[in-house]
Amino acid sequence: MPWKESVIMDERMKFIGRLLQGEKMSEICREFGISRKTGYKFWQRYKDIGLHGLTDRARRPIRYANQLPIQLKKEILRIKQDKPSWGAPKIREIIKRKYPEVKTPARSTIHCILDKHGLVKRRKRRRFKAQGTLLSTTYTPNDLWCADYKGEFMLANKRYCYPLTITDFASRFLLTCEGLENNSEKYAFSIFEQTFQKYGLPKTIRTDNGVPFSSPCALFGLSKLSVWWLRLGICIERIKPGNPQQNGRHERMHLTLKKEATKPPGINLLQQQEKFDSFIEEFNTQRPHQALDMKYPNELYRYSTRPYKGIQELNYPFHDRTVTVTNCGRLCFKKKKINLSRALAGQDVGIKEVSDGIWLVTFMDYDLGFFDLENRKLEPLEYPFAPEVV
Repeated sequence: MPWKESVIMDERMKFIGRLLQGEKMSEICREFGISRKTGYKFWQRYKDIGLHGLTDRARRPIRYANQLPIQLKKEILRIKQDKPSWGAPKIREIIKRKYPEVKTPARSTIHCILDKHGLVKRRKRRRFKAQGTLLSTTYTPNDLWCADYKGEFMLANKRYCYPLTITDFASRFLLTCEGLENNSEKYAFSIFEQTFQKYGLPKTIRTDNGVPFSSPCALFGLSKLSVWWLRLGICIERIKPGNPQQNGRHERMHLTLKKEATKPPGINLLQQQEKFDSFIEEFNTQRPHQALDMKYPNELYRYSTRPYKGIQELNYPFHDRTVTVTNCGRLCFKKKKINLSRALAGQDVGIKEVSDGIWLVTFMDYDLGFFDLENRKLEPLEYPFAPEVV
């Protein structure tokens, strides 16, 4: 147990007394139910100032940040009430001129005072709301792949397994089923790259709106993984949130996978991967599919004619200049910073002046939006990555 509240001072004195008798810190801390960090803290206090160091110390801060005289606060609020449209910079300048003998508070301090009294209008942050895209139907292998994570499940060693699966829509061929430790982006990159190297590139990939396929807070829901697909010339389809039936063929495969390869689960990831590999072989080459007129998926699937060669350099010959997006997702242009998206970090975008002071931002062949150097804010266009569905 931790310190007993009713006799906390006595407990601390007993603790110090046993240390003085030569007992070990770790054993005493374990007996008193406290961490060694806490034990060494009180031991050091005792050595510095004696028994007085074992008493509780006041938690009140020595000084308060942004603390101003009450008269100055009232003056700031009065100016704001007289001039509701004025912000912290203008109010600070008035205070500076009117009271030169007083140390002028910082803009942030004035802003905090105004915000505390509800005098700051907060801008509503425009967030991308996933709505799904148009969905295609194809009967040709590699025109459309479907990808998703089957729900995680626990292995016999109490670790979770996150299977990443990729199928061909037309032939229902199971391209990949890889058990991963988590659904982080770095693992997904590796699995998709291995799949592309083995089978070639598809024209389109359909996923849901979850990570790592999409990022809910990014521009157009882009993630680094989906940006990489775009760079490879792969179109993106996303199902409508809450509608897994729009990826029904893939979900049906997950049901079979769950029944035949996860019950019982493997002892560890390696043993579970053996089960997945056996399931892939059986699913593709030994299991007749009613939807395929009882054919095997490998009888219909053909390797893609688009080999994986990595990404090519971007050029924007019809734009005024090419700018590389910074690691923090910004455009640095004419000594101004415009927020774009971290998903595009390191990517080259084209910038073109389409009107007086109005600039268009383009990534590959996709127009993202407009900005001006005064507001320094990108106004997005409509979702530009929707596939052309015939």
